[in-house]
Amino acid sequence: MGNIRSTVGLCLVFITIVVSMFVLSVTREPQLSIEEMRSKGVFILPRPRDIAPFELIDHQGRAFDNDRLKDKWSFVFFGFTNCPDVCPTSMSVLGQVERALLANNPETSAQFQGVLVTVDPERDKAEALGAYATAFSPRFWGVTGGREALAEVARQVNVAFAKVPLRDAQGTPVPGTYTMDHTGNIVIINPKGHYHGFIKLPHDAETIRLTFQTLVSQF
Repeated sequence: MGNIRSTVGLCLVFITIVVSMFVLSVTREPQLSIEEMRSKGVFILPRPRDIAPFELIDHQGRAFDNDRLKDKWSFVFFGFTNCPDVCPTSMSVLGQVERALLANNPETSAQFQGVLVTVDPERDKAEALGAYATAFSPRFWGVTGGREALAEVARQVNVAFAKVPLRDAQGTPVPGTYTMDHTGNIVIINPKGHYHGFIKLPHDAETIRLTFQTLVSQF
């Protein structure tokens, strides 16, 4: 009799473990391996890098410094409001990511921060920059500052940008007109304010969402 009870008990324990593992596998947020992220254009640095002290300005006129990058995962895009294609597309993708996080996991979504840093401070004044950034999400930040300060922050996260004169049909530069060439990566800053990695073009909302979930669970 005792042997039967022991066998039944062991069977119940085994069933409980199997059911628990099944429930965990179903309810656990999906994650990506380093190899899977790399195959999707997401590159995580072997060792996150410090970002030297900086002070920029957000679209509300407040200081935007290293402290504003702490306690959240910041997904930072360097672009400009007159950008014809890449900038609005990438910012729209970040907006999609945030909406998906808000719908599925509001608590985790609080750790997601979208930031647009302008590479065209001459034309991107605070009001216009704010209207542009918040059009993709009311929680996103538009950030500007002096050209040298912006260039120094960009350099530290492997982003480059340059002013390019527009030309007429004959190839002659048109005075007073220009566009901006810039790196299209989305920069990942971890909750300690360190440069953690980057996401190459083209940007995909589901890839970024899964990357965020993976980073949150492993950090």
